[in-house]
Amino acid sequence: MEALVGEAIAAGIPRLDAELMVARAAGLSRAGLLAHGERTLDPDALDALRADLRRRAGGEPLAYIHGRREFWSLELDVTPAVLVPRPDTERLVELVLQTLPVAPRSVVDLGTGSGAIALALAHERPRWTITATDASDDALSVARGNAARLGLDRIEFLHGRWFAPLAGRRFDAIVSNPPYVAPDDPALAALIHEPRRALVADDDGHADLLELVREGPNHLAAGGWLLLEHGASQGARVADALVTRGFRRVVCVPDLAGRDRVCCAQWP
Repeated sequence: MEALVGEAIAAGIPRLDAELMVARAAGLSRAGLLAHGERTLDPDALDALRADLRRRAGGEPLAYIHGRREFWSLELDVTPAVLVPRPDTERLVELVLQTLPVAPRSVVDLGTGSGAIALALAHERPRWTITATDASDDALSVARGNAARLGLDRIEFLHGRWFAPLAGRRFDAIVSNPPYVAPDDPALAALIHEPRRALVADDDGHADLLELVREGPNHLAAGGWLLLEHGASQGARVADALVTRGFRRVVCVPDLAGRDRVCCAQWP
């Protein structure tokens, strides 16, 4: 099977992905593959693997090919209807958990996609009331399925864009990883398999972020928090907008690579 890994790498697939794909086709862990590289695949498994390798070589994310992605130690189903959850977004989850007390609180996750953020928070804080919204019915179907499979189905899922389905409700925290990629960003070329509506925002990627800053206070309890993931170069503008809107305790927090990743602010 090492020859199959080599074949995949030669096609431009990263070694880690190549090893994971071959191991999965063989019914092994990655460690098992390294220990039993001499095993062979039956013809049907080999055909299925080569079809998957062609998809990966064409740029399709491994998460879509296998239908799963781990986030916050939770195995999530993912489809092309939702973004593939990224490790950077775990920083947002960490900050919510650090900012709010363990005591019962109400939190809304706007644009939930696969449900990654809402599910991580529900897993860590079973006493919190979690609501999640999304404008995509298909995305909500994925999120609801993940919640049911993980036994976290007490989350309230609502269909609608941003605050539209919330009817004036207020929360102790609003959390979101909204679209923040500029329409002309060259990085989009590598993201063609993921839903553009969940990636791209007008105003050089700032439009949705600024909308959430503008409308957030209408849905925050006194002393409530707004926590927004954003692009590495967007922190200063988001922070300025938060200060102008009247938020206090505004701070931009870096990711593990040292790049600004999340803006946090408290409503008076």
